[in-house]
Amino acid sequence: MASGHPVSLTSKQAEILEQFRIQVFQEGILQDGDSIGTDDWTLLRFLRARKFNVDEAKKMIKSAQNWRKTVGGAGIDELYKSLDLYDYPGREHVFKSWSMYFHKLGQPLNIEFFGGPWDFPTLYKHITPERHWETIVVTTEALTRDVLPAASRVAGHHISGAFVIADLKGFGLSQFWQIKSLAQATLQTWQDYYPETMAKIAIVNAPSSFAFIWSIIRPWLAKETADKVEILGSDYHKVLLELIDAENLPTALGGKCTCEHAGGCDWSGAGPWMDERLARQTETKKKCNGDIVKAVQAPFETRSSLSASS
Repeated sequence: MASGHPVSLTSKQAEILEQFRIQVFQEGILQDGDSIGTDDWTLLRFLRARKFNVDEAKKMIKSAQNWRKTVGGAGIDELYKSLDLYDYPGREHVFKSWSMYFHKLGQPLNIEFFGGPWDFPTLYKHITPERHWETIVVTTEALTRDVLPAASRVAGHHISGAFVIADLKGFGLSQFWQIKSLAQATLQTWQDYYPETMAKIAIVNAPSSFAFIWSIIRPWLAKETADKVEILGSDYHKVLLELIDAENLPTALGGKCTCEHAGGCDWSGAGPWMDERLARQTETKKKCNGDIVKAVQAPFETRSSLSASS
């Protein structure tokens, strides 16, 4: 594992981490229980993003905290509660344009298909531009809040980032000009507020026009992020299958997974995070059913006790 992670810190990095932890708590930037995370893995993400410069890392995490308090109006915690990533009105229309989802075991895959019919006027008949943006924000938040922790629990070791696969089949300059602002805002949010969570980025089916598109996108990215990008054409299957088990890779990308039971990989959200979600839903349903039974039984139990006492 590369240096800068808890299991491979140099003595100097360990000292800087402790200094950083003390200062962010003393200065009120972080408090116990903050949903951004207060563990070493989270703090080190911000330190790595700023080359272990404590002052710069403090500025970054403070900015992220301020954003989290205001995004969506009520802040990220309320937004995350109010928007169900896997079941919100207009989801099917969003996915026709830009499907963005997490998938399977091991290091989570963040798969994004950009080749859909980008028709914002039609899309925004089904979902507002503001709500569309909020779905992107919640998807990014889900990575650190649910996806990576669940993947880590199953793997038995910490997984700190996702493998992003961007499929540009059918994507060209006309689509790029339509989504340019949205794509830039998405990348900036990911880099500024969720640093070091993109472990690797593969761009597949890159069109002939991508050299020009990349010349525009590249300046949006920090050098560390750009260095993680591998641009592939249509002959990408071998590269992906060297990194990802075929059973975990959707057939659309050359793997064997279909998630047929859920109507396709993009709809399934398949992975340990979904297993935990379903388990929570089952437990909640059991509790609700139990409460209903108790409520129904209560009047009869009251009458029985009154009869017994008379």
